[in-house]
Amino acid sequence: MRQQALFRDQQGRSIFMLIIVAAFGYFVDIFDLILYNIVKKESMMEGLGMSFQEYTDNEVFLFQMQMLGMMIGGVLWGVLGDKRGRLSVLFGSIILYSAANLLNAFIVNIEQYALLRFVAGVGLAGELGAAITLVSETMHKDKRGYGTMIVVTVGALGAVAAYLVGSKLGWKGAYITGGVLGLTLLALRAGMFESGMFHQVKQSSDVKRGDFFMLFRSAKRFKTYLACIVIGLPVWYVVGILVSLSERFAPELGVQGTISNGESIMYCYLGLSVGDLFSGLFSQWLRSRKKVVMGYLISCMALSVVYLYSGSLSASMFYLLCFFLGIGTGYWALFVTNASEQFGTNLRATVTSTVPNFVRGAFYLIGMAFTSLSKSLFDGNIIYGASFVGILCFGLAIAGALYIRETFGKDLDYLEVS
Repeated sequence: MRQQALFRDQQGRSIFMLIIVAAFGYFVDIFDLILYNIVKKESMMEGLGMSFQEYTDNEVFLFQMQMLGMMIGGVLWGVLGDKRGRLSVLFGSIILYSAANLLNAFIVNIEQYALLRFVAGVGLAGELGAAITLVSETMHKDKRGYGTMIVVTVGALGAVAAYLVGSKLGWKGAYITGGVLGLTLLALRAGMFESGMFHQVKQSSDVKRGDFFMLFRSAKRFKTYLACIVIGLPVWYVVGILVSLSERFAPELGVQGTISNGESIMYCYLGLSVGDLFSGLFSQWLRSRKKVVMGYLISCMALSVVYLYSGSLSASMFYLLCFFLGIGTGYWALFVTNASEQFGTNLRATVTSTVPNFVRGAFYLIGMAFTSLSKSLFDGNIIYGASFVGILCFGLAIAGALYIRETFGKDLDYLEVS
């Protein structure tokens, strides 16, 4: 049964509400994902009584733990999404990350902090993949880009909310707010419906669903999967290194004035929201995912060079540059949509959950490479360290974008076979 026939008499209010609820879900996802980088300094130095040196020694590690949790959670929720359904993943992931964020407000040592960031990461890993899969499988093949565009554009504003809440309520209040927002989502999810494509596949007992290792049994399938992952690396290079560590970069870059990590992240995600909006529109107008992704990659690479080598800037110009860097990373919606469209229904949730979360999890390696290379190879020069890691991330992403197939307008009602 094709999606058009299944939803012919429901394409009004029901699909619209599905997109809105999915967008709000991703809003909360980004709120909780970014919240650590907003409140990390206050939570460690004031909350746990760390010195500034102890804080700088642990800030990247804790974020790596969160991203590692997301990488593991991506596999867990992706497989469950193809075996049990997309909606079950949404409910389970919300409960897990909401509980972790509520408990995070009451930590007393760094070990508890690390554990809860890991658990929160596992929970947060389920939201985006399940939401994008649902929207992609529900909407018409020529229009689904608009749906995923709305989800990610609205979702990116969660980082802005995280900054505002973190700056007003403090780190404890911010974590409690994140947990409460997540639990509020459970009530909204009650009106959502499962994907018709998944229902159809579920009725076929001979179809393998959520077999993660199917991705590795075919060389072509594995290459496509790997290409989908590396395309997203520059997003977390920019967000996780250049922007999230802006307080460390600003003095090295000769920025005039005081720079706040939280404010840098806010401006970056404002830009990301704008970038996602226009990347989705450009993709629909040009009827191409690949062309738009490639254009954004080149633009983002150029902006990263400007960030690292522009010389002395005022604080306001630095924040403006963070905003434009956010626009440059605004191909995230297309990146996730493209991954979803590359694979069949019996593997789609697995791929759509694991791909963005493997990119997030790759920050563990990106952060480790940045830290070690800056110290060992470049004698503590973080500009050169960031440049070297950036060359690797953008090089792999461009190679991946060149390899993948164009998927605009592709019929998604098909299966992957062993």
